[in-house]
Amino acid sequence: MDFRPHYPPGLRLLSHATDASLAIGGLAILILVFTNVTLRGAAGFDLAWSLEVTAFLLLWTTFLGCAAATARGAHMRVTEIVDSLLSPKRKWRLEHLVNVLIIVLLATLIISGTRIVGHTWQQKTTVLYWPVGLLYASMPVGMALTLVFHMFNSWLTLRGLRPEAEAAS
Repeated sequence: MDFRPHYPPGLRLLSHATDASLAIGGLAILILVFTNVTLRGAAGFDLAWSLEVTAFLLLWTTFLGCAAATARGAHMRVTEIVDSLLSPKRKWRLEHLVNVLIIVLLATLIISGTRIVGHTWQQKTTVLYWPVGLLYASMPVGMALTLVFHMFNSWLTLRGLRPEAEAAS
């Protein structure tokens, strides 16, 4: 159910930038954790700042990963029950109802996440003294990207595009 080939150039660029950020973030996590474990085992000390950076990267890659999965249509869907019980017209209605509910949920997460960022921005982390709000900003940013991809995917579905049908042929 990959909609990305049907994205306009700007949205496709945003998807590729999200993917690149995930790759860089994942590689940075791997390097930081490996280096810290090696230093702890070989030299008997660790890099305290690497734990904070790794925590930041883990949260940001988690929420950006949600957006990347949405762009790919890779979130899990269990459709067997719906396929066996509902007519195509009712499945179509249910799919659009679910899309609207997802949009409402994402908007709620963006609003709540923005409030959390505002409340925690003045707090500082222990080692690097970064704003704690920067850590929590991963949720509204990731959910906003997810919302953009989901709304475009929903619009394509409303227009009758069925990527899974194209993939099967």
